[in-house]
Amino acid sequence: MVRPMANAPTDDRRLFSPSTARNREPIHAVLEASLVSSARVLELASGSGEHAVYMAERHPDWRWQPSDVDDDAIQSMEAWRRHTGLNNMLAPQRRDLLEAWVDKGQVEDSQADNIDSDKPWDAMVAINLVHISPWAVTERLMLAAQRHLVSGGVLFLYGPYRRGGEHTAPSNAQFDAWLKARDPRWGVRDLEQVVAEAADNGLTLQSVEQLPANNLAVVFRRA
Repeated sequence: MVRPMANAPTDDRRLFSPSTARNREPIHAVLEASLVSSARVLELASGSGEHAVYMAERHPDWRWQPSDVDDDAIQSMEAWRRHTGLNNMLAPQRRDLLEAWVDKGQVEDSQADNIDSDKPWDAMVAINLVHISPWAVTERLMLAAQRHLVSGGVLFLYGPYRRGGEHTAPSNAQFDAWLKARDPRWGVRDLEQVVAEAADNGLTLQSVEQLPANNLAVVFRRA
């Protein structure tokens, strides 16, 4: 659950997600082992922006582009960016995976109008997106990775998954039921289905790591 910062001024647009404080360090450890130095990273569904802040603070050499479809999230990201003064956390963008930007091919460096937005990315990060969206969003995420990552670039996913058709914990089964009650198109996905969709888009599974609270860190690489 995302909520306003406690005891913050009424005009402070920063949002706070308790789960971020719990998962940001293990997520960072996987990303640190997977990303090149000076990586350009596009984060999708960035939410409050706290992951972006955490990663940008620890890696001044990374250029981190947060994005979301939600106006409150975008305002929170910008508020966090201004609060921290991080030069390598870029101004948030509105990006919807169901919109036309995904379909565009890669833009060569010499043709890029905006060096931070139009070049191919070294990595794309999606934390808690796959299960809180329709399956079509995952399909588009894989297409975006195929079309907008550099060769050898990383797609990083984090969240709960079923394995072999089974939930990995009773709490995940309960969470799955809760998600589907909110929107029947949502739900904890089969990891094998996600891997197959990635393969159809030229992405190879590199690693799957068990993280706290029955979540997985899943890393793909583009051919």
